[in-house]
Amino acid sequence: MTNDFEVEFIEPGERSARFLVRGVSPAVANGIRRAMVADVPTFSIDTVRFVENSSVMFDEMIGLRLGLVPLSTPIGDFEEGDVVTLALDVEGPATAYSGDLESADAMVQPADENIPIIELKDGQHLEFEADAVLDSGKSHAKHQGGVSVGYRHLQRVEVAGDAGEFEEQEPNILRGVIEEAAAEHADADADATDGDLVATDAFDNDLTNRYPGKEVEVHDVPDAFVFHVETDGSFSVEELVLRAAETLGDRAAELESKVAI
Repeated sequence: MTNDFEVEFIEPGERSARFLVRGVSPAVANGIRRAMVADVPTFSIDTVRFVENSSVMFDEMIGLRLGLVPLSTPIGDFEEGDVVTLALDVEGPATAYSGDLESADAMVQPADENIPIIELKDGQHLEFEADAVLDSGKSHAKHQGGVSVGYRHLQRVEVAGDAGEFEEQEPNILRGVIEEAAAEHADADADATDGDLVATDAFDNDLTNRYPGKEVEVHDVPDAFVFHVETDGSFSVEELVLRAAETLGDRAAELESKVAI
């Protein structure tokens, strides 16, 4: 693997994005995936102190629900182990939502305000204080800001020739992103050029729709991987990728210092 690699966002988004990384080995690609899942810390509610809970749900069950509420996690403002206190006080009849949580720190807030915690009937009351701790996914899954992180080889599609005149084309299903080697054959896309990246859902994941009447060959592009990443809202996809890269760099530097003679 070379020291230089390229990153290109194919489908950018705040919480869900798809991007291409060129110039990395499968081992490094998997290291990036693992870092996004396990090494990037997020805030999550860990301890709950109930003042009153006259709802139909036990304290422990409400505590489990609270631990699954994503909390915004600013970059560089906190260290692992830091604690932020949140509080909630709701009387029925009403539904207690994540947006009802009041944080002691304006930078740490519920990522979504409409996550239901519990429905309170008339006369029921829920009041508590909770401590959110900054920790990583390798200690508990509730701290995994990357809720869906996967990758696959970039695949290059080449036109091998024309299909038989009387040959009925069978569906040729391919999912993800392709790199076109002969874009001039692509159907209904006069602006296509060689090397274009195209999401397969643009042609219903069927290459026969993209290349009608053509025989195609599909090859993995060496050292090129397409990542699809979704976050829980603790931070954006871009922030998650940057943080994961930093953790890999820190671990590599630590290893280098320990093996240096």
